[in-house]
Amino acid sequence: MPYAKYTFKPGINREGTDYSNEGGWFNGNLVRFRQGRPEKIGGWQKDTDTSYLGTGRALHGWVDTGGTKYLGLGTTWKYYVSTGQNFDDITPIRATTTNGITFAATNGSSTITATDSSHGCVVNDFVTISGAVSLGGLVTAAVLNQEYQVVSVPSGNTYTFTAKDTDGDTVTANSSDSGNGGSGVDGAYQINVGLDVYVQSTGWGASTWGGGTFGSSSAISSGNQLRLWSHDNFGEDLLMNVRGGGIYYWDESSGSSVRAKPFTELTGANLVPTIALQILVSDIDRHVICFGADPINDSNDRTSASDPMLIAWSDQENAVEWEPLSTNTAGSLRLSAGSLIIGAMRAGRETLVWTDTSLYSLSFIGPPYVFGTTLLNEGVGLISPKGAVNTARGMFWMDRKGFYNYSGNVVPVPCSVHNYVFSDLNEGQSHKVFGFLNKQFDEVGWFYPSASSTEIDRYVTYNYTDQTWSIGELARFAWLDEGIVAYPRATGVSSSTSYLYQHEQGNDDDGSAMSNVFIESSDLDIQDGEYFSSISRVIPDVKFTGSGGADQTINFVLKTRNYPGESLVTNTTQNVTGTTTRLDTRLRARQMAFRVESDDDNSDAGTQTGVGWVLGDTRMDVKPSGRR
Repeated sequence: MPYAKYTFKPGINREGTDYSNEGGWFNGNLVRFRQGRPEKIGGWQKDTDTSYLGTGRALHGWVDTGGTKYLGLGTTWKYYVSTGQNFDDITPIRATTTNGITFAATNGSSTITATDSSHGCVVNDFVTISGAVSLGGLVTAAVLNQEYQVVSVPSGNTYTFTAKDTDGDTVTANSSDSGNGGSGVDGAYQINVGLDVYVQSTGWGASTWGGGTFGSSSAISSGNQLRLWSHDNFGEDLLMNVRGGGIYYWDESSGSSVRAKPFTELTGANLVPTIALQILVSDIDRHVICFGADPINDSNDRTSASDPMLIAWSDQENAVEWEPLSTNTAGSLRLSAGSLIIGAMRAGRETLVWTDTSLYSLSFIGPPYVFGTTLLNEGVGLISPKGAVNTARGMFWMDRKGFYNYSGNVVPVPCSVHNYVFSDLNEGQSHKVFGFLNKQFDEVGWFYPSASSTEIDRYVTYNYTDQTWSIGELARFAWLDEGIVAYPRATGVSSSTSYLYQHEQGNDDDGSAMSNVFIESSDLDIQDGEYFSSISRVIPDVKFTGSGGADQTINFVLKTRNYPGESLVTNTTQNVTGTTTRLDTRLRARQMAFRVESDDDNSDAGTQTGVGWVLGDTRMDVKPSGRR
């Protein structure tokens, strides 16, 4: 028989068995499809060697009128802005103490106990101490007067931290450290840190059914939710919101040495919401919009308790005026379908708003109503506050049942890996799911935690041009596509330290070979498996695209079995280079699977970096070889 060309259907298909998907790809990792061809994804490297504190779960980029590019980064502990190599801490201050903190140290211990009545700290909070004097020994004024992270909270009046010098090395008190730091100690307490793991039965719906009147404000707070940030620009300035918490404003002209301040403290602030689930700025009409805001009561004050279905907005072009008057466009409305606003995102001339059960369109209609809503779909929600992605092909999002698209109508997106994703999703941590856009490759995707993990460890991507799906394992917690930045940026962790990474850079994992890169076909057979197959030669079709030069290699692996119920057995593994013309094999079976994997960590060739590849149409010399 002549050589047979094997052209596989593009995309990963896990909706049946590997045998029922004959002629397609069944599994893969760190491989995408482009124009129907599988290829290794681009690599990544640290954007800067500077790390930051907490898990980065929100990224935002913008440019000021002078051309300076800013990056906003919200973590579980902090909020940073960056214009280059450093992350400047602009985390808001929630409270200050003047001349009111004292300290106690124990000989032989690095633990310092601070006494401050009604400090309001939780574990991992940050406080900046100033005005202290030496305790008399090794715990000097320089040791005390710096930023500290709270280690424990023994009482409402005390907390502890670990003493350190200005280099960050631990300082152990001696017998002379018997002072209290003096009478002039000040403390600046940053807003309470948030949770890094979603805790069930917190936030909206945590209390018993009937615990309050129907339509009453919820018990949502920033302290009982997974720490998520929303952010947007009002001109050059930055608006930030802690989900279930306060709203903050950073004045770009003040510089990164000045922290963001509560929205309520801005000059001219009038009935500004004190709590929200999310904020954004409408694109054309320029209203600041708060979702899940606290309502205005009969006394014309904000209640300071979130109404999870209330949408409130400022006066047009006036971020600080929120009192609805006949002379302005400030106002509010309440959604009815659902119990909680999950998320919102601009989509052209409208804003899409998802509740836990429905999708609305919010549009500017002008006075007297200012904004109006249209119920687009009831029964489709959003899996997480960051589960939607706006693309050139409309809005894509993930809910708890599947994937959807909106470009005038809500339609489900057929998914060939649906069961694979949703059967292995940690639903208890689904609020961590976030969608991302990689427009260079026409990809939209979602990072999510698998069933065996409390943190994000997997992704699924959809090529909306080719309508193909890919899957893989990678831990990323926030994403910003190219545009403001030259390459996609994503937050991640290396050796328990948080970094920002540039993606689609080179072919490697931050300078090391990318491991476990592969794609594997479903089973193949001849004449529906009536005959055994004999394979004697393989002619690979591979284009190497990496920076590793002529030394780049990949592995061709052929696996066999005689019946679907049997396990696949690796029959042969051979290296392929750019000059390989054919592979000689000797195998016989009813069914065969075809696997291509990077040889990046091959023990024979040594660790290879700079390996990139695109797979074409492989030809094989396959002959029938009898029925027994």
